Amino acid sequence: QVQLVESGGALVQAGGSLRLSCAASGSTFSIRSIGWHRQGQGNERELVAVVYTPGTESYAEAVKGRFTISRDNAKNTVYLQMNSLKVEDTAVYYCYATVRVQSGVVGIWGQGTQVTVSA
Repeated sequence: QVQLVESGGALVQAGGSLRLSCAASGSTFSIRSIGWHRQGQGNERELVAVVYTPGTESYAEAVKGRFTISRDNAKNTVYLQMNSLKVEDTAVYYCYATVRVQSGVVGIWGQGTQVTVSA
């Protein structure tokens, strides 16, 4: 099985930057894709950015040009560099991975990390 642990959430002013980290452990060789979702208060959880094995990236329109996802395979860690943060980026950010298992593919969530952007 795969476990995901996020870190890096904080309170930051609008226009600032923040880097989130997601450390994967366990059967990391079985990860097909890994990335970030977020859920703001009163909103549905939405995809922010994802990187697929072997390396294709995808971003939500709202964060294109501001956020960058990267993956360090040696450390089994995926990062989300967030620049030019806006108040509307305030949310709990969750790491999410799709993992190959014997019966198919399953999704794994981390516990989430809070990002708050103040005006």
